[in-house]
Amino acid sequence: MKIELTQQQFRYLLDLVYIGNWVINSTRENDRIREYDQVEGLIFSHCLSNKMSKLVELYQGELIPSRRFAEGGIHEAIEQYEDIVFYEILAEELALRDMNGEPLTRENYGALMERIDAYLSEFDRNGTNNISVDLDE
Repeated sequence: MKIELTQQQFRYLLDLVYIGNWVINSTRENDRIREYDQVEGLIFSHCLSNKMSKLVELYQGELIPSRRFAEGGIHEAIEQYEDIVFYEILAEELALRDMNGEPLTRENYGALMERIDAYLSEFDRNGTNNISVDLDE
């Protein structure tokens, strides 16, 4: 298979591959899915022939994204995504909790969405500052 990309498109592909492997493998510790690591290494190996050698390094005999790449802002993009997903999931879970176990239907979907929007507005204004958990229960 041959894919032709501009230098800029290749650089974007590096970000996408890194983020994808991060999502799949970053929480797996010793249970990493090696096939994704291998694809990441293969894609990053092309940095060597495309004047991007500073974005890849050799680690334990394998090519991986370099520290320079990892510290170049990619984790800020991941963190921004994680923050948004965190608040969206939290808002949905709290809104569902507020429904007292009532199953989601077409009739109550609008009410659920209003609750979610209310929570998201609260989180936009105050983050988690107004959330409390009673641990004594």
